[in-house]
Amino acid sequence: MMSALDQILIGETIPFIILILVVAIGSIAFAFYIIMKIKKLAEGTPKMSEIASYIREGANAYLKRQYKTIIIIGAIIAVCLALGLDYSKWASGQFSIVFVAFLVGIGCSLLSGYIAMYTSTMANVRAANRVKEGGMIGGLKVAFDGGLILGLLIVSLSLLAVVIMLFVIAPFVADIKDVEASIIGLAFGASTAALFAQLGGGIFTKAADVGADLVGKIEAGIPEDDPRNPGVIADNVGDNVGDIAGRGADLFESITGETIATMVLAVLLFVTVLPPYNIFAFLFPMVARSTGLIATIASKFFLRGKNEEEPWNVLVRTLYITTLIMAGFFALLCWLMFQGASAWFFYGAALTGLLASVLIGVVTLYYTDMRYRPVLSISKACETGPATGIINGMSVGMESTALPVVIIVGTLLGAFFLGYYGSSFAGLTAMNGGIFATALATMGMLSVCGIVLALDGFGPITDNAGGIVEMAQLEESVRDETDRLDACGNTTKAYTKGYAIGSAALAAILLFEAYVGLAQQANPGLTFELRTIHIIVGLFIGVVLVFLFSGLAMRAVGNTAHDMINEIRRQFREVPGLMDGAEGAKPDYARCVDISTKSALRQMVIPGVLVVIVPIIVGAILGAMGVGGLLMGATVGGVLMALYLNNGGAALDNSKKLRKKLKDKSKPETIEALNAAIAGDTVGDPMKDTAGPSIHILIKLVGTISLQFAALFAIYYLLQLA
Repeated sequence: MMSALDQILIGETIPFIILILVVAIGSIAFAFYIIMKIKKLAEGTPKMSEIASYIREGANAYLKRQYKTIIIIGAIIAVCLALGLDYSKWASGQFSIVFVAFLVGIGCSLLSGYIAMYTSTMANVRAANRVKEGGMIGGLKVAFDGGLILGLLIVSLSLLAVVIMLFVIAPFVADIKDVEASIIGLAFGASTAALFAQLGGGIFTKAADVGADLVGKIEAGIPEDDPRNPGVIADNVGDNVGDIAGRGADLFESITGETIATMVLAVLLFVTVLPPYNIFAFLFPMVARSTGLIATIASKFFLRGKNEEEPWNVLVRTLYITTLIMAGFFALLCWLMFQGASAWFFYGAALTGLLASVLIGVVTLYYTDMRYRPVLSISKACETGPATGIINGMSVGMESTALPVVIIVGTLLGAFFLGYYGSSFAGLTAMNGGIFATALATMGMLSVCGIVLALDGFGPITDNAGGIVEMAQLEESVRDETDRLDACGNTTKAYTKGYAIGSAALAAILLFEAYVGLAQQANPGLTFELRTIHIIVGLFIGVVLVFLFSGLAMRAVGNTAHDMINEIRRQFREVPGLMDGAEGAKPDYARCVDISTKSALRQMVIPGVLVVIVPIIVGAILGAMGVGGLLMGATVGGVLMALYLNNGGAALDNSKKLRKKLKDKSKPETIEALNAAIAGDTVGDPMKDTAGPSIHILIKLVGTISLQFAALFAIYYLLQLA
């Protein structure tokens, strides 16, 4: 009897499968080569090594406790999946391992986070030492390489996870369309782990950051990352567990979810297309991802610059080169894997996604970089106090939602109509061609995620490097150079968050189309018209879910920061000689790390569980149409909220850095303006590093849960329409 594996493994597809495996394994080997290269670099002075070890130990301790919590939650969900989905199929003699795929997704997502954290805590002190020894460009290269390890390993791990699960499932099912039922569990597990990892890490890092800033910089008047500040190690630990480990899990989830959703769509849309082109469409996402890895590795060899150059100008060249290389790869892949003239229509759709990734980054750069009007206006407003600065920051965040939405809408329309008019050449209906082309646009955008991850990892590594330089009390000139890298790192983080939101928006549309296809496959009578009451109610619930989740995340930071502030004040008050820097007077760093750890783990559970159970409750009551409305509401509300929080928060952060440059100790008014900007930054921090980054995971988690239960929602629900 023929199996799905026999359909996949045909002569025409084997070269592409070999390419996927060779590139994934080769990229992992190259990443380990870079790890060994970085490890050979000196850590600097004994004091620098000591501080780095505190950060490393704190990050490890936090991740160990956080992962234990996530594994417990994941195990409970896995049991429910085994009993609720797999058991019913086993009873009827069908193959199903949704719970296994779910656990693999959780495991790979957590492994991605750990790899990211390990890389960061290894590279931070070495980047600091390279700045000390050779200036800015040496530290920039080490920090970039640290981020590149993150990008290569996470994309490769995602590819291998999908391929391995595909070849585990395919021999036991009769048709390729039966693979999707189990493999969706991989994306579900990855999204679940990523949400808790990003949310918990974000609560930890921003509570520590807010507490250290408010008490240290404003109340005590001591510099940022001063070793006398009890919260400073917790702040640096937070950069690794939030901005690095959380983002590693997040991007693994994005890549995996988008790949699987496109594969599901290919099965649904190419059902009437004959081999090998239906199988080519199924494999295309993985092949495109593997060529993205090749382009990312190639871009490393163009990282050159001088100490006097702007760090951003050095880094952004790698992104543009990767994009150009991928434009060439997409032309080759579309020519090889799609029929006739349809190849060039689909190629155009992929290019719209590549272009969108650059444009959204440029818009984000404008709204968050200290050289441009939005941040300059916030900095100016801080001269009249924190209130006017914060008001301007909120205004910038709201304004910044417009252009990215125009880019996203333009990308969707452009890709859809290219696919619509090119569909006949591929043997598809016009509508199916348009839908598949939007999937290709999403793949185009995510094809450069390896280099984007490198830029994202660069930010926290340079932030830590600056902290280590300050705490080790190195020369002011070294701190000036690490400040340049740190400011650039803020820009790269904002840039990559804008990219992540844009890709989440396109991926959410992709998930919605796949969800509708699966639901209608189970119940052909379903329609998803906006006038249907189930959809309208679901839409409202989806928007409210975004606001409620954001509120809970922001409150969690506030509650944890409250405990942190009280602890830092207590130590300044009760530890003899601490404020004076007396010999032997040491702050209790571990106590602050412990406070952030316990509070973050406790407060991440409710908002995280809320996102998991709401789609299931809506599906049980309102069915597939209600969940369709929920997906629409969560996508639109989530994209706008995430843009507002990320860009507004990043603009407030960089306005603080600009005021720091403008500070003049002989003019008290400049110090007051800096303190106002610091207060604004403490508001912006949980916006951009806790709630904002977690929302785009929320969007995709709602989508993957909906995909997983689409057939059940389509048939069994309480408020059925006659």
